[in-house]
Amino acid sequence: MGLKRMYIVMGVLGLLLTGGMIFLAVMAKAAPAPMVYIILSLTVMCFCLAYLYPQFKQKDERTTYIRQKGMFISYFALLFYYFILITIIHFELLTLTAMDVLYILCSLTIITVFLSWVILARQI
Repeated sequence: MGLKRMYIVMGVLGLLLTGGMIFLAVMAKAAPAPMVYIILSLTVMCFCLAYLYPQFKQKDERTTYIRQKGMFISYFALLFYYFILITIIHFELLTLTAMDVLYILCSLTIITVFLSWVILARQI
C-alpha cells in the first residue's frame, strides 16, 4: 500500500507543479514551456501506476496480456499522432520547432501507453 500512496503523492505534486507553470504562462501571456508537457505526462503516469499497482505487482498472464495489448494499441495511436503532426507541420498550421515536436511526441507516448493499460485493466 505504501508504493500506491507514493504514486498518488507524486501525481498530486506533479499536478500542482504543472498547474503553477501553466498559471505563470497565462499570467505572462505566453505559451507554457514545452517541459510542461513532460511533467503533465509524468503526472498522468503516476496516477495510472497508482491505479495499476495492485494488479501489476502480480506477475500473471493477465498483466502480461494487458501490457502487450496496451503496447499494440499505443503503436497505432502513435502512428495517428505522427500523421496529425506531419499534417500540421506540412500545412504550417502551427509553427513548431524540432524540440517542441519531440516534447509533444514523448508526452503523447507516455500518456497513451499508461492510459491504454488502465482502460484495458478495467475492461478485462
